[in-house]
Amino acid sequence: MRICVVGAGSIGGLVAAKLAAAGEEVTVVARGAHLAAIRERGLRVVDGAGEQAVRVAATDRIADAGPQDVVVLGMKAHQLAPVAAELRAIVGAATTVVTAQNGIPWWYFLKHGGPHQGTRLESVDPGGVVAANLDADRVVGSVIYPAAEIAAPGVIRHVEGNRITLGELDGAETARARALADLLRRAGFKVRVASDIRTEIWVKLWGNCTFNPVSALTHATLAAICRFPPSRALAAEMMREARAVGEALGISFALSLEKRIAGAEGVGEHKTSMLQDVEAGRPTELDALLGSVIELGRIVGVATAHLEAVYACAALLERTLQDARGRLRVEPAGR
Repeated sequence: MRICVVGAGSIGGLVAAKLAAAGEEVTVVARGAHLAAIRERGLRVVDGAGEQAVRVAATDRIADAGPQDVVVLGMKAHQLAPVAAELRAIVGAATTVVTAQNGIPWWYFLKHGGPHQGTRLESVDPGGVVAANLDADRVVGSVIYPAAEIAAPGVIRHVEGNRITLGELDGAETARARALADLLRRAGFKVRVASDIRTEIWVKLWGNCTFNPVSALTHATLAAICRFPPSRALAAEMMREARAVGEALGISFALSLEKRIAGAEGVGEHKTSMLQDVEAGRPTELDALLGSVIELGRIVGVATAHLEAVYACAALLERTLQDARGRLRVEPAGR
């Protein structure tokens, strides 16, 4: 099967490497030193079992990949709109497109069937560019749980986890979703096909929209945020607001707020992806993770004062770093 992973970073690279190791014909779209290393030495995955290198086709031009059976959108949410038009070169009438971004996806109200059917979220699809270039009929949603990072150009460190949840946007049980699940299972992932992919998205988002921006602002790990009473209280207020937004959209939260916070604390001294982006001077997923929840709150008439306050601070931090072309990290003071 011809598979193109657009955005072969930590998660995209992990998926691409495992699919290639399972014998699929994989092309990755990457850039810079990462692309050069993949071309020269292959795509390498390091985990507790050691290191595995696989050969994949690699390019920095999406169109060069040619028509595909499956396209995995592995880039971060804010990186999708700039390349949306280019994706038309590799997505045909029979192509399945798997969206693997964190946060609320651009297609949230497409094939939704509710009162907000067709509503576009400016926070994740500014100007409607993505929807104009990607047919929602081609899309299968996903929630990807493994933790990974780029250890060096061309090298993906798989930290832990192998769960992936898939789902059709309208909740239908389809042959293509089952085939996609089988494909990923052969690559070593534990895959479930859900009848309500939006609820699955909220399960992960509930923590991400809270702990990611607080972590980026405070430079604290998950455990530190949860063990410091003032930040734990702030996280709880943010999560109450996010839950109210989700519930207004028909989402049911099976886990209690305190158990969700305890779960984050149990992860330990882990830096969120948004904190890692701030430390590296990269743009963050703030709008997909938090801005989208605030926008949804306005749509359904739910107040989000705590979420908005944290968003304002995190957005200003990101603007400051972008203007300075800088990064921010906590380091030991000189003696």
